[in-house]
Amino acid sequence: MFICATTNCFGELSLDQSLEKIADLEYSHVELMFHESNAYLKPSEVCQDLQGTAVRLKNLYRLIPGCFSVEITTEDTDEYVQQFIAICKLAKVMQVVTIALRSAPWGFPFNSEVERLRVCVDEAGKRGILVGLLTERGHLTEELETTKTLCKVIPGLHVTLDPSHFIFQQPESRRSYESILDKVCHVRLRDTRFDKFQVCVGQGELEFGKIIASLEQAHYQRGLSVDIQNENEMDVTQEMRKMRLLLESLL
Repeated sequence: MFICATTNCFGELSLDQSLEKIADLEYSHVELMFHESNAYLKPSEVCQDLQGTAVRLKNLYRLIPGCFSVEITTEDTDEYVQQFIAICKLAKVMQVVTIALRSAPWGFPFNSEVERLRVCVDEAGKRGILVGLLTERGHLTEELETTKTLCKVIPGLHVTLDPSHFIFQQPESRRSYESILDKVCHVRLRDTRFDKFQVCVGQGELEFGKIIASLEQAHYQRGLSVDIQNENEMDVTQEMRKMRLLLESLL
């Protein structure tokens, strides 16, 4: 396993500034966030200028790209597919083998979500890339059984595990995710309590040692991505340093 950080940890900065901060904190890998809502790395812009984006990302301040996180907002199916294919082509050029995708929110037609994900898994698979569906409260993957069903009906679909969503406002009976560990291809981490999604490292309920031990038993060998957001006056730099040191001590 290797430790990385998302560029959203310093989302208020430019991409170059964010990468430089992550490198200064001695992270070895970075998860690049291709989100249409971000000020940079928008999927629509990547699709329009794939070569230009590749050139722009040549300087990652010694960081190794460990994963792409992709959020495409267009409702046009053809445009969605074209943007996703562009991201896959960029991932192959940059030797990234994992893409994290959000699942549809509750209420979205299940069959339509299956069709979308099948196309994504197929296009990514053609280029040797894994698609990991993010476990997320308020989305289809909040329910463990729904996540398992999606992985069953879509061969090749994997999971991006975010344990915080199994803690925040969840009863004890819904906090287990061991049954999907064999499908995990990427992991996002921060400390969390039942009543607060993000807290300082050590003040939450996540048992990081137990998480890593469970992943090791499942023969997981990919990234542990720190995703600490700048909110509630939290010192992101300090918390990211603490998280890196904690994870290193556990590996």
